[in-house]
Amino acid sequence: MLPTGSIESDTRLVLGNALCFKGTWVQKFHTSIKAPFMSSRKNQYISCFENLKVLKLPYEQGGDKRQFSMYILLPKAQDGLWSLAEKLTSEPEFLEKHIPARAVPVGQFKIPKFKISFDFEASKLFKSLGLQLPFSTEADLSEMVDAPLGQSLCVSSIFHKSFVEVNEEGTEAAATTVAVVMCKSLPPVPPMKVDFVADHPFLFVIREDMTGVVLFVGHVINPLLAA
Repeated sequence: MLPTGSIESDTRLVLGNALCFKGTWVQKFHTSIKAPFMSSRKNQYISCFENLKVLKLPYEQGGDKRQFSMYILLPKAQDGLWSLAEKLTSEPEFLEKHIPARAVPVGQFKIPKFKISFDFEASKLFKSLGLQLPFSTEADLSEMVDAPLGQSLCVSSIFHKSFVEVNEEGTEAAATTVAVVMCKSLPPVPPMKVDFVADHPFLFVIREDMTGVVLFVGHVINPLLAA
């Protein structure tokens, strides 16, 4: 978690926070067409819009009522990733309005396997957002440290690291911090098949569906580079 040199002679305290998620697909992928792509012939939760397709991949439930899903947001345009990301971050209800409501038959269906690891030093980012006091000599961490030492401490660095891996079985993820045009209705006979081929940059979201809480969000540009 901590890079070399981050613990120095004047370091007195390290605070860690970790979030770990490991989910297995309700419907596992059993076929790899061409690495790193996966495929399935089963019906899938897909919603179609003028410039976007959204795929919902539910995870198996654990020991409680929570229901987690991964959503893959695939823009129609090959270069539509960044405008899509801007909408997702600036419009709070964007994802909720585009969630697939039902499973549909699929034609071409290809999802890449990918593995992503990312880390950075976040103190400059927090300072730019206005969080200054914990980094200054006026910081008071006595409520976090049950000792007189707490009044003489300040935050020197914040390291963040995240990891996400998606394969045929499911997803393993961890993070630590020190007008809309719908698809036409499917006719009962014959069923219309929907293609979903994630062969260009897309966004992914891991979400708890009962509360709407998003655990992880990221993007894949080239799964070979991310692996």
